Amino acid sequence: MSSAVSAAPGAAAGLPSPRRKPRRVLPGFNLTLGYTIFYLSLIVLLPFVALFVKTFSLTWEQFWAAVTGARVLASYRLTFGASFLAAVVNAVFGLLIAWVLVRYRFPGKKIIDALVDLPFALPTAVAGISLTALLAGNGWVGQYLEPLGIKLAFTPAGVVIALIFIGLPFVVRTVQPVLEDSEKELEEAATSLGATRLQIFFKVILPAITPALLTGFALAFARAIGEYGSVIFIAGNMPMISEITPLIIIGKLEQYDYAGATAVAVVMLVISFVLLLVINGLQAWQRKRTSGANA
Repeated sequence: MSSAVSAAPGAAAGLPSPRRKPRRVLPGFNLTLGYTIFYLSLIVLLPFVALFVKTFSLTWEQFWAAVTGARVLASYRLTFGASFLAAVVNAVFGLLIAWVLVRYRFPGKKIIDALVDLPFALPTAVAGISLTALLAGNGWVGQYLEPLGIKLAFTPAGVVIALIFIGLPFVVRTVQPVLEDSEKELEEAATSLGATRLQIFFKVILPAITPALLTGFALAFARAIGEYGSVIFIAGNMPMISEITPLIIIGKLEQYDYAGATAVAVVMLVISFVLLLVINGLQAWQRKRTSGANA
């Protein structure tokens, strides 16, 4: 009894016991925040600043001429158009693949799950060579399509196929964990109330996974815009037809037109940033709307 009283003198006197400060695994907020800003500035912000500084060495007339040439505008249309189309295709089929991997059990499931990550590990040049060998006029698939008038390699269609290949994992790996954590009880409740399969998908499942689906779409779109290695082999690189913007930048660098290359790069950077900002805004709006509906 005496030991219990002596062990807690504050409690016996009716005084509040002192609270211990929680031990932090990492240093305090100020130090970690400062390191985060420093690291991001060093890795991300500094190269962008150098890009803009080099571009500012041009006059406005020189800048406008560099970024609005006929070949450059054609490359913009191909790069952003093909990237958007590839991201849309990946959003549809990436969702389907994620659904199959989450909701079904079948032999070879782990192998298919591992194949989804193959574009992450495979060098993009290897992917481009493989697709070209497959889709060219004398390739395994192209030799049967070309007599039908369908030409995929060395055309904008080949660019889209290459971008679909490298962007698919972003959608699958973004949507997959959301589907795994989704509440199947909501689907069962909708079924018990007489909802059809389409109604369950569009009213119950799709609203829950839309933020993740938009995120995967944005990641696939951003990845496709900057892709180079897998595209140059299958595109054919024909001016005004199948020439992507990264190839335009490389060509200007080879001609020692560094300011012109950075000017085109700045345009791509600004357009990409605006598009991603719009997509993230749509994602935030969708999340807010979903949370408001649940409340």
